Formats: sequence, structure tokens, C-alpha cells
Amino acid sequence: MSENSWSDRLLGGFRKTSDRLGSNLTGLAGDSARLDDATLDDIEDALIVSDLGPAAAARIRAKLAERSFGTQITQRELKQSVADEIAEILRPVAKPLEITAFPRPQVILVIGVNGSGKTTTIAKLAHLFTEDDYGVLLAAGDTFRAAAIGQLATWADRAGVELVRGPEGGDPASVVFDAVKQATDTGIDALVVDTAGRLQNKRELMDELAKIRRVLGRLNEEAPHDVVLVLDATNGQNALSQIDVFREVAGVTGLIMTKLDGTARGGVLVAAAEQYGLPIHAIGVGEQMDDLRPFDPDLVARVIAGVA
Repeated sequence: MSENSWSDRLLGGFRKTSDRLGSNLTGLAGDSARLDDATLDDIEDALIVSDLGPAAAARIRAKLAERSFGTQITQRELKQSVADEIAEILRPVAKPLEITAFPRPQVILVIGVNGSGKTTTIAKLAHLFTEDDYGVLLAAGDTFRAAAIGQLATWADRAGVELVRGPEGGDPASVVFDAVKQATDTGIDALVVDTAGRLQNKRELMDELAKIRRVLGRLNEEAPHDVVLVLDATNGQNALSQIDVFREVAGVTGLIMTKLDGTARGGVLVAAAEQYGLPIHAIGVGEQMDDLRPFDPDLVARVIAGVA
């Protein structure tokens, strides 16, 4: 996929988000309006309603006031200014997921609730890594759902990578142990591990992940090198509560946001960046293998604000 077509896909994916923000800003600065306290209040409200979150909205409001208070501003200028301030929030957290661990493999635990797009994201990560000529192995650590194992096997075939799997209902830590051994013995660069997405019993999930960590530690004291949380953008502000839970149970090191196509809630990316400061590695718009790309903060800021 060319960069232009990816940008088009991103623009299309964020269309509902940018339209939502744009409609909320419409009328605040038609041909031209004075940027006074009342207008700034309306802008802040529009940003909150568009899922950017209260903290990010307050920060953007303050920056606009600092730069342009009392001046006349058109809607185009307003959207550009908002895009600039969104980019300032997003740039510090834009960090591609890079394979740097030595000795190999780099072990990446991928976590997230069932239905978040976790399994397809794992395959898309594998595709990104293989495109950069890294050797990749997947591990089916969600052993409690036969459907999850089968789905990951299908996507592994599509990505052209091997999958280590165990019996349904088996011990996830055992699968991870076998996968690390195989990855080490065969010189694999990246081992990407699927994990259970159950949140009904946090203690059970915490114990399971702790066991996986202990097993990894015996084989490679640096592992896991990354704990990546996959978030479904359609959940809007509820995605933030998932960050809270998974930080507690798994020690999240970075985020990937999926399903940005077709949702009006893409602004939650900004809320997550402002509230948590966790690296955002990549975003997904679409179901094709190459629809996951490293996070571009400037492009996303322009798209959200409707000026791309």
C-alpha cells in the first residue's frame, strides 16, 4: 500500500471523528470570531464531547488562549491551531515498536480484552516485522478459547510465520516456555505472545501473567521486553479504564489502538496520551494485513482536527 493510500485510509477512518469535532466547532468561528473566554469555553466543550478528554481539552484551551487570546480567528485557523496543539500532545508518545533486544528473541506480550482486535493485531505486527526482514514466531498463549487459537493459526498462515500452540485449556506458561526455546534455538528475532483477555477475574489473570513472567525470566531475565495493550477505539473513554486495569495486572509498556475506521471516538488517542504518557506504537484502520502502521502524531493530529 502506498503512503498516499495509507493516508487516505487514515483520513477515511478518522472521518467520523473529524466530522464530529468539526461539527462541534462549527459556528464558533465562522468567517471570523474573537477568541474570548466564551469562545474558548465552547472550544473546550467541543473537544471534550469529541472524546479528547478533559485534561487534553483544558491544555489545548490554555495554549490557544496563550497564543491568540483577543484576536480574530477563522474556523480554518482555529482547526489548524487545534491540530498544532493536538500534535504537541501526541509527539512525545509516538514510538514505533522496534526490535532491539540482545540476545534474541525480543519477547512481546500482547494483551487486551476479548474483541479488541488483539489477535489480528498480532498478525499485523508480525507482518510489519517480516517486512523489515526480522524473523518472527507467534505463541498462542490464550489457551482457554479454541477460537482464539484457531484464529491466530489462520492469521499466522496469512503472515507467513510459524505458531507455537498447545492444547485447548492447557497451561499458557508452558506454551510460552516452548515458544521461547524454539525462538532461541532457531535464531528468531521477535516472539509475539497472545494472552488471555479475560477481565472478569482480575486476580486470575494477574496470576496467569505473573506465571508467564516467571517462566520468561528463567529463560531470559530481560523478558518480556514489551507488554503491549491493544485498545478498541470504538470504546471511547472506556478504553481509558482498560489502561488502568491492565497497567495494574500486567505492567503495560505501550499501546496499539485498533478499529479507528468507522468510529467517531478516535479522539480517545489524545486523551490516552495526555493522561498516561504511554508510548503509542501503532494504529489500525481496516482489516487488511497492512492496515496497521506506526503511529504518526502529526498526520493523526491533522486528521482529527479536520485539516488533513
